[in-house]
Order: sequence, then structure tokens, then C-alpha cells
Amino acid sequence: MRENIDERAVQLGLYIAETGATVRAAAAKFGISKSTVHKDVSERLRRNNRALYQRVRAVLDENKAERHLRGGWATHRKYKGDI
Repeated sequence: MRENIDERAVQLGLYIAETGATVRAAAAKFGISKSTVHKDVSERLRRNNRALYQRVRAVLDENKAERHLRGGWATHRKYKGDI
């Protein structure tokens, strides 16, 4: 069973690194919770595949830095309509 969890962590890492997906998008794609995605990519991936972990960490840091902008645009579209 442990191999499945570690393999899932690698699959999540590859998906996030290749697509630039957010944690929420990755959770929806794989049908798991955001907490599980965080645990997989922050703990399990760091332990098992350091190079992939660093790529994923860069994407997640970028997403975190941009999330306030995405929220602002979502609110803008909600009240003003799509531009």
C-alpha cells in the first residue's frame, strides 16, 4: 500500500510541475482532498524525489504569490461581468 501512496505523490508532483496547477485543481483532478495534496507534495515527495519536489515547490510558491490577484479577478467578473 505504501508504494501506491508514494506513486500518487509522484503523479501529483508531475501534474503540478507540468501544468502549473493549483493545489485545489490538482485535488479535483485526482479526486482527493487539498490536505492530502499538501501532505503528498510537501512531505512524501520531498522524502522520495527531491528534484521533483523543488520543481513543485517553485510552482506552488508562484501560485501562492498570485492568488490574491486571481481572487480579485474572480470578484471583478462576478460583479462586473466578463470583459
